[in-house]
Amino acid sequence: MNPVLLTPDPADPSYSGQWPQVLARLQAALQNQGVASRSEPWTAHVDDGAALAEAPLVLPLVAWGYHRDHARWTAACAEWARAGVRLLNPPGVLAWNSDKSYLGRLADRGVPIPTTVWSDAPTQADVEAAFDRFGADVVVVKPRVSGGAWKTLRLSRGEPLTDPPEGPALIQPYLPSIEIDGETSLLFFDRRFSHAVNKTPVPGDFRIQVQFGGRYQAVTPPPDALVLAETVLAGIDEDLLYARIDLARGPDGGWLLMEAELIEPDLYLLQAPDRGEAFARAVKGRL
Repeated sequence: MNPVLLTPDPADPSYSGQWPQVLARLQAALQNQGVASRSEPWTAHVDDGAALAEAPLVLPLVAWGYHRDHARWTAACAEWARAGVRLLNPPGVLAWNSDKSYLGRLADRGVPIPTTVWSDAPTQADVEAAFDRFGADVVVVKPRVSGGAWKTLRLSRGEPLTDPPEGPALIQPYLPSIEIDGETSLLFFDRRFSHAVNKTPVPGDFRIQVQFGGRYQAVTPPPDALVLAETVLAGIDEDLLYARIDLARGPDGGWLLMEAELIEPDLYLLQAPDRGEAFARAVKGRL
C-alpha cells in the first residue's frame, strides 16, 4: 500500500534546490508510520491517468509549477477524475483551488477576505481606480493563478504598473501587518488542527516565502484565528485530507483569509512539534 507523491516537471529548474527537501520530509514522516512511498512527476500523467489509477493513493503535495502550466494542470485534473485516480485532495478541489477566484466564493459564504477588485487583465487605470476605491496608498496586484508570490507586485500610489500579470488578476489593499506581524498558517489533517506557523518577511519586503528570505516559526494560534480557519474549512464541502489556511490581520486587527492552500502547500513539517506524525497518521488511515 505505497502512496505516490506527485512532484514537479523534471525539466523545470524552479525551486530545484527546495522541493526535494520538502519531499524528503514528507516521505520520512510517512516512513516513520510504516508507510513507504514513491514519487512521480505530475507532468508525466497529464494525458493518461491509468498508471496513477493503479496506486492506492496519490498525494499531489509536491506538484509545484502547475501555475505556470495551468491549462495542462486543469486538463490533468479532469483526466485523473475520469481515470478514477484515488487523489487526495480530490481532482475537483485541485482544479478550482488553482484559481484564486475561489476567495470570492468563500467571501459569499461569510469568510472575511481583503477587499478585492477582480480584473480580467489589470491595467494602469485599474490600479489607479483601486487606490481610490480602497482609500489606500499601497496595493498588491497578483495573478489569479499563481504560487510562491509569482508575478505578485506591490505598488505605491503614482508608481507605474510594469510587467503586470498576464490574464485574470486581483488587486487588494496592501496589509502593513504582513511586515509587522507576518502571516499565520494553520495546518489541518482530516480537518483536525495539527500546528501553526508564523511567517515574516525580511525587512522592507512583503513576500514571506522562504525563497525570499522569509522566517518561519511554530506558534500557538490565537483562538480567533483558529475559529476563522475552521469556518473556512466548513465552507468547503469536498473531502479534504489536508489543508493549510493562511491568515493575516486586517486594518481593524481582525483576521482575514489570504489563501486556502489545498493543492501542494508546504505543510511545514520542519516546524511541526510532531515532525509530521499527524500528517502520516491521516494518510495511513486513508490507506
